[in-house]
Amino acid sequence: MTNINVNDAAPRPQGGAEGRLFVIAAPSGAGKTSLVKALMEREAQLRFSVSYTTRAPRPNEREGVDYHFVSPADFERMVAAGEFLEHARVFDNYYGTALATVQGNLATGQQLLLEIDWQGARQVRERLPAATSIFILPPSRPSLELRLRQRSTDSEAVIRRRLQDSVRDLSHWAEFDYVVVNDRFEAALADLHAIVSGQGEHLRAGRPEIKELAAELLS
Repeated sequence: MTNINVNDAAPRPQGGAEGRLFVIAAPSGAGKTSLVKALMEREAQLRFSVSYTTRAPRPNEREGVDYHFVSPADFERMVAAGEFLEHARVFDNYYGTALATVQGNLATGQQLLLEIDWQGARQVRERLPAATSIFILPPSRPSLELRLRQRSTDSEAVIRRRLQDSVRDLSHWAEFDYVVVNDRFEAALADLHAIVSGQGEHLRAGRPEIKELAAELLS
């Protein structure tokens, strides 16, 4: 992918207002999507960047609200045209964030939230170092597996693969600025609120209890 400097590419906001970009990632089953939706309801100033994907919509998902659903051919065309800020392959499907969406929101001083995987988050950090990155961890391996199994839409084979991939994804937690543990939903939501409000210094990724939890999750 072409290395694009978003700060250079995007026009400066008028009046000195500066947009802020929050990147939230998590292993599958950590409860990221539910937390993001609740955070968006609580934080009216946040705008959600709707990603593009080649996977089929799930029963409750809507085009243009949850994702932009496109064919693999259309996605490849967008990649070739340099239309993505980041893109990655996850579980045999492709996901990507439109560069124009990010540029437009930041240029007008908006607070933008990206819900992506660690691969995409790494690309965003490389191109926009000022972005605030947040990783969500499950409280334990058993809880991670339980959450994956409760998604009744997936087969046993898919669940096993997702569990293996989720554990692998956990190893990237230290690449993020902040880590939130989704043990109790309301507490995790409060932690996310603190971070986007600029009051989350106590939730930095390097705190000792997170290192201990990550070691347990990866053992």
